[in-house]
Parts: sequence; C-alpha cells; structure tokens
Amino acid sequence: MLNNFRNLQSLFWSHGSRWLLFRVGYALRKRTGFIRKQMPAYNWQDRPLETWLKKGIPSKPEAYAHWRRQNSPKFFFEKVMIPDGIPWNPQINADEAERLLNGELKYFAHKFVETGFPPDWRQDPISGIKLDANKHWSEFSDDGDVDIKFIWEASRFGMVYTLVRAYASTRDEKFAAGFWELIESWAESNPPNTGPNWMDGQEAALRLMAWTFGFQVFMDSLSTTPERIAQFTVMVAAQAERIYKNIDYAISTRSNHTISEAFGLWLAGLLFPELKDSEKHFALGRRLLEQEAAVQIFPDGSYSMYSLNYHRFILHIYFCMIRLGDLNQSPVSSLIFDRVSASIDYLSQIIDPETGQMPVYGSNDGALVLPLNNCDFTDYRPLLQLGSYLTKKEFLFEPGPWDEDLFWLYGNPALPRADRSDALRHGVEAGRSVRDAGKFSFPHGGIHLLHGTNSKAVIRCTDFRSRPSHADQLHVDLWWRGVNIACDAGTYLYGGKDRRWRNGLAQTPVHNTVAVDQQDQMKMVSRFTWTDWSQGEVLLHDEKIWKGEHDGYRRLSDPVHHKRTVMSVGEDRWLIVDHLTASQSHHYSLHWLLNDFPFEQQENLLLLSVEAVKYKVQLGLMEKKSTFSVVRGDENSTRGWRSRYYAHKEPAISVVLETNQSQGCFWTYFGFEFDVIELAGEVLRISLGNEESSINLSKLNM
Repeated sequence: MLNNFRNLQSLFWSHGSRWLLFRVGYALRKRTGFIRKQMPAYNWQDRPLETWLKKGIPSKPEAYAHWRRQNSPKFFFEKVMIPDGIPWNPQINADEAERLLNGELKYFAHKFVETGFPPDWRQDPISGIKLDANKHWSEFSDDGDVDIKFIWEASRFGMVYTLVRAYASTRDEKFAAGFWELIESWAESNPPNTGPNWMDGQEAALRLMAWTFGFQVFMDSLSTTPERIAQFTVMVAAQAERIYKNIDYAISTRSNHTISEAFGLWLAGLLFPELKDSEKHFALGRRLLEQEAAVQIFPDGSYSMYSLNYHRFILHIYFCMIRLGDLNQSPVSSLIFDRVSASIDYLSQIIDPETGQMPVYGSNDGALVLPLNNCDFTDYRPLLQLGSYLTKKEFLFEPGPWDEDLFWLYGNPALPRADRSDALRHGVEAGRSVRDAGKFSFPHGGIHLLHGTNSKAVIRCTDFRSRPSHADQLHVDLWWRGVNIACDAGTYLYGGKDRRWRNGLAQTPVHNTVAVDQQDQMKMVSRFTWTDWSQGEVLLHDEKIWKGEHDGYRRLSDPVHHKRTVMSVGEDRWLIVDHLTASQSHHYSLHWLLNDFPFEQQENLLLLSVEAVKYKVQLGLMEKKSTFSVVRGDENSTRGWRSRYYAHKEPAISVVLETNQSQGCFWTYFGFEFDVIELAGEVLRISLGNEESSINLSKLNM
C-alpha cells in the first residue's frame, strides 16, 4: 500500500495532476464497463454502407463503386509502372510475397513465422495461445502472459506492402486476390469492437494506412468487385470511428500513439470524403498532427520519446501527410515541414553512411510504418533518402535499394540518374562537412558526438523533458569503420511470461554506463513509465573531449555524483573516465556491452578480432580493489544480450568492472593491440608506438 502511494506521488510529480486524474478515471471507465457502452460491439451487417455515407452518395455496390472511381482523391500514384534500370531487385520482394501466400509471415520486419494464410488473427503463432474472440476489446489486458504484440503484428497488415510491390513488378492477379482474402478474413474474425485487435487505436491507424495503400493499387484489379469496394469503405469508417471515440487516451500517452491515431483520422477524412464524419475526423487529425509536431519533435530535430526507431515511425507518418497534403491541395504548416526537415538533419549526423546503421537507442518494438524496400530493418538510408528528397529535393546517398520508397511516394521522376547528379553532390557534401567537423550536439534529444578519423563516439546525456524511454544517462556507443564496437542492448520484448524480459533492457545495468547499488538511474513504476527522471548536464564539449554528469543517484539517502569524460586520445583511440563521489561506501558497477566478436581475455582487457584487426578494450580502477568479469549471453539474466529486432536477441559480450567504495574513478580504453596503457598513481600513460601521452585522471574531475 505504501509503495502504491509513493508511486502515485511520483507519477503526480513527473506527469502532472491532469494526466494522473485522467488515467485513474480511464481505469474506472474500463472496470465499470462504461467504455463498452460508449463503444458497443456490433456485427458488420448491423451498420451497412448507407449508414456511414453522406446524403446524396449512392450506397448500392455498383453505383457506389462507380462514384468512388470517379471521385477518388489523389493518392501517391495512379497506375504503378516500374521503370527499367531501377537500383533494387523486385524479385526479392516477389519471393517474399510467395512465402506470404504459402503461409509464412514476416514478423517485426525480420523473421518469417509460419502462420498459415490467412493467419489466425487472434493467435500468438509463437506460443500457440489464442485469445477470446467474443470479449469486448476493453476487457483484454496488454500485460498478460501473451506479449500482445504477437497478436497485433499480423493485424497491422504490413504484408499488404509486400503484395503491392509484388503485383507492381509481376502484374500477377494472385497478389490482388491475396489482398482481398486477407481483408475479408480479418473482417470475419474481428467484428467491430470485439476481440484483441480492436484494443489499440494505433493498431487501427496502421491498418488504415496499409489497407488504403493496397486499395489504391488494387482498385483496377479483376479481384476488386463493387461489393468488396463497398465493404472496404465500411471497414475504413469503423476503424476511424474506433480511433475518434477513444482519442483522449492516445493523447494522454504523450507519445507516437497521438501522432499515428491523429493521422488515421486525417487519412480517412482525406481519402474518404463521402463519409459523414470525414470533415470532423480530418479537422481533428490535422489539429493534433500540427500540435504534436511542435511538442514531440524538438527544435534540434530530435524526438521526445528518446527512441530512434520511434522517430523513424513518426517521420514516415509525417512524410505521408506532407505528400498526400500536397497532392490534394491541403499543404501542411511550415512548422511541420521545418520540424521534419530538422529531423532529417539530425538523423543524418548519427547514421553510419556506409551501412545505414544507427545506435539502437530507446524503445524498439519492430515497428516499420512503410516497408517499401528490400533493405534490412536496421538500415535507415531509405528513411533519410526519402526525407532529404521530400524536404530539400536532395539525395544523401548514391542510388541503391533505399531508393524504392522514393518511387512509391514520388514516382519515376525521382529516380532518373541524370536528374540526380547535382542534388546528390550537394546533399553528400553537406552531410560530409558536418560529419567531419569533429563534434556535434543535439541537447534537446540528449545525443552528442565526437569524431575520430574513422570512428565516432555517440553519447547519451539529456535533461528529460518528456517521458524517458531507457535509463541510459551517459551511455556511450562507439563505432569504428562502420562497426558498432560498444553497443546498446536494444529492447527485445515488452511482455510475456518471463518477467525479466518485460522491457528489461531499458534498465541502467545493461547500458554502457555506471550503475550504483544495482539500481536504475530512475524509478521504473511500470514497463513503460519512469518517475524521478534523472537529469543530465553537458559540462564541456570540444573537438576532442566531452564531459557530462547526471543526478540520477542523488536521490539516494547518501547521494552519489557521477561524472563522465569521453576523450579522443589518438587516431581512432578513445578514453572514457568515470568519477563517482559519495560520503559512504557504495557498490559501483561499470558496464560495457561489446559486439559479439571472437576475443581473447588478458586480466582486465579484451582483444576483439574485428576483421583482420585486434581491437583492444581495457578497463581499470584508479584505487582500491575491483572485480572484473566477462559474460556472453547469460541464459539466466539479461546480461550479455543485444536485440536489434523486436523478439530477437543475440549474444553480446558484457564486460563489468565493479568495486565497493565511496570515491571511485574508472577508466576504459578503446584502441588497438599494441597500444600500451599503464596507470601510475593518478596518471594514465598511453604509448602509441613513437607517441606517448600522460593523462592525470584526478584533474579530469575538476
């Protein structure tokens, strides 16, 4: 009881009274059944097409289909014709579409799972557990033994983009027939407001995006009958109504849910103006999208959920809004455009341009709003190539498979090589000039960079202004020649039976930082909610050195002060120094998660075999005794794992140096095999062949 009171008090201070009152009231509305009365379950036939349409719009299937074809608003494309000489291989997607029709669905944009075709829409294909089809959506919990995302994934309909792309390259009618079979199967298994797939408005919005994309491509297919067109519009209207009637909950999340659900309303209102509520939905969606762009995308282009994958998520939505708005004489405001443009500039500094990889910062649930290319889920080049063209008509990368998104949103004119030379040169040079500048900071998002010749350190330090994603203050990612040497653990799972994996990789001890007394830097009161937000401060950021601190452990009865220094100490060599100060003895644990390379261990150092190079990682403590340990993929804990894709984990090398004392000074060196590192008192000597330098560790704490 006391803990519950303290949690409520913490939530009040971090989230505010209005948020807390709304959440308490919402929980009561669910428990008392009020939401079931507000949004009652019904059958599709109870509300036929004529009940959704404005007066004067024909509702008989033949007449409505004719009206629809004559009055359809503009979409990204009219007829899709893939040109010759494209820089991607359509056969890769066609093969995936064949697997889909044969009952294999790609989950979380990564792993194929046997589901059958159509899949069982209410079954987790991994555990085999099936949820009740007859309960109202408000009676389900997203915190049970089943990770609800395994139920929802198929119902997001990401497979529609696969069918669309296969149809465009082959013109095979079986892909159009497959689309309609999926739509009709889903409708049969998911009556309105009944079952787990109606639980979340964001899921409804993502369905709307995928459904309308497929609908536009398959409109002229032999499989697209007037009856199917009429029923499809009913399904669109029902999804939009579900979102509209519960939009307050999405707003209360202060997250990408608000943006996605607002876009679902905007999209239904724009593309289906014949619906009675189209103007109401469109206006509310537009207002919220404008409002959330200002709130959720910070002025420096970073994102308020402190997650790079969720940043991609909302940018895909705003890309679609900008493009469809332009096509339908409803342009977005300058504020949206400017924030989206700033986001592209921000992400272009973090990406590794050779691989398209980014650090796996913050929550990553495998969401990919526009799966329109053959690139890996972890490759952000499709996002930035499209975003750069959309905002500046420039290209950040040479032609490649990441160009396919351009084709789908802008058509053939965006692809010809002759039109790209000047824009490509300008975009690449602009990006290179900043990347080579040595340092770069995004204070709102809390990401700071230092560059070496062929390496970079990406540092997390922020004063949280919005809901934190991970407790990762002073975490450092280290990259060398496109390889993520020291990496973030990612997310892996949000739910399921095994409690340790229920967003367990969001916690401090798995990050590349120091944990005190085995506690997090903030208080986790639920899987997605932190209180007592830690605040970080940058103390110094020059070309070769960065210093920062955070207050996450000052809440302890004996407060602990943690300061970190990151230094470039030679060509692609790095030194990280951590100072911890308190009055009493504490347990300090310095952790590094390293990419899973073969390694040799020599006392407190590792030699990683990275391609043909022996890469050195050496840890030390300035005073007193310490314990050094190395673990790879511990089956009994979250230690030694990383997850680049949702529901997929892989071993990584977890290195920990720990001690018990009141004052501690850790140092970590990243370099190469024959570098010599020696500690003499407070001075660390670094010998790099003919070069030698000495660093007084105590003075770094001044």
